[in-house]
Amino acid sequence: MDRLNKCALVVCALFGLLTCMSSLVHAGGALDGVDEVKAIYDVRVKDAKRFAFFLDVIGKAYDGLFARGVGADVVVAVRGPSIRYLSTETWSYTEEDQRHLAKAASLLEGLRKRGIKIEACSIAAGLFKVDHSSYLPGVIPVENTFVSLIGYQAQGYALVPVN
Repeated sequence: MDRLNKCALVVCALFGLLTCMSSLVHAGGALDGVDEVKAIYDVRVKDAKRFAFFLDVIGKAYDGLFARGVGADVVVAVRGPSIRYLSTETWSYTEEDQRHLAKAASLLEGLRKRGIKIEACSIAAGLFKVDHSSYLPGVIPVENTFVSLIGYQAQGYALVPVN
């Protein structure tokens, strides 16, 4: 990994940590009077480590809402190169990436158990040659996540870009 990517990852990690820590202290009024939220995460990262990292942050955000008594209807829409990380086929990855993919699979299962929907773009699956039959349990193939993103936003879901 080149120096720029390492720096970007460190900055993202610190931002995520600070975000989680600050949310434990005070929500800054953002959730005052809010009983329920709807969010769709637009996940399109390019490496397994970042994929696992952001799944962890999404889980922590959900748990933070729950801890405050705020109901959450959450969808994780996976598209682009991230689609490869939803597959059980990991033999072509380095040992390090396989560790991140194993963590991601565990995190995805945890998200699913919380009631979070995981959608996978069929267009991206075709482009990156990921067979739907190789998806991790509970992953929902959708025709086009662009359509999902539009539809969910039309229903009042907040769009959260993850890249």
